[in-house]
Amino acid sequence: MIDTHAHIYAEEFDADRDAVIERAKAAGVEKIILPGIDSSSFGALLSLEEKYPGYCHAAIGLHPTSVKSDYQQELELVEFELKRRTYIAIGEIGIDLYWDQTFVKEQILVFQQQLKWAVEYNKPVIIHVRNSFRETMQAMEPYRNSGLKGVFHSFSGDFKEASEIIKFGGFLLGINGIITFRNSGLGSVVQQIDIKHLVLETDAPYLTPVPYRGKRNESAFLSFTANHIAALYSMPYDAVIEQTTKNALNLFNLSSKN
Repeated sequence: MIDTHAHIYAEEFDADRDAVIERAKAAGVEKIILPGIDSSSFGALLSLEEKYPGYCHAAIGLHPTSVKSDYQQELELVEFELKRRTYIAIGEIGIDLYWDQTFVKEQILVFQQQLKWAVEYNKPVIIHVRNSFRETMQAMEPYRNSGLKGVFHSFSGDFKEASEIIKFGGFLLGINGIITFRNSGLGSVVQQIDIKHLVLETDAPYLTPVPYRGKRNESAFLSFTANHIAALYSMPYDAVIEQTTKNALNLFNLSSKN
């Protein structure tokens, strides 16, 4: 399995981070992608990648909830980092209209700038969408047919939204513990989508799947999401792992060895 989205560099894991990674390996997780949030996260993120080369892979980006009055300085740092070294992806980026709408215009500007860099550097993007699906698709429209690719992280929309993402081209849906929540409705949506459009993620430490919902999430719990998907598709567990891993390797330009 590949956990395509986990914040295990965060302080929630300071007490047992190495053990968390060992449990992930034991559960069959062969790679973990670490999305950036803002300048406050980059140091810990890069340190973790350095400690586990080839296993933890750093992405760089400015998260929409971190877009404040200093967004220009934050963007400059992202650009500096993209020039300085190679990152697996640009993310976590997007538009969030749930928490605070003070900097909506700036969020869109920041999002589009990072989309532009993704095309220039030929990197996939990891997109955060919360209460902003229509605004997100509108912001992406200028980049249709540009080679832009990536994942809609923590997808929890309806079938119409899923279809629109797939039709845009180049994008997969990131499925995490939400699919195990009884009232999420996501299972019935996913059943209508070919598994070739899905990748697995945890969003650790958040969105812990059943049966550990309410506790801290970690990459080892990816197996519960995979099991749930297997049941929805009436597929063998190993077949779900094989296909979603293949999807992730292709999207993030990885091999099983690097």
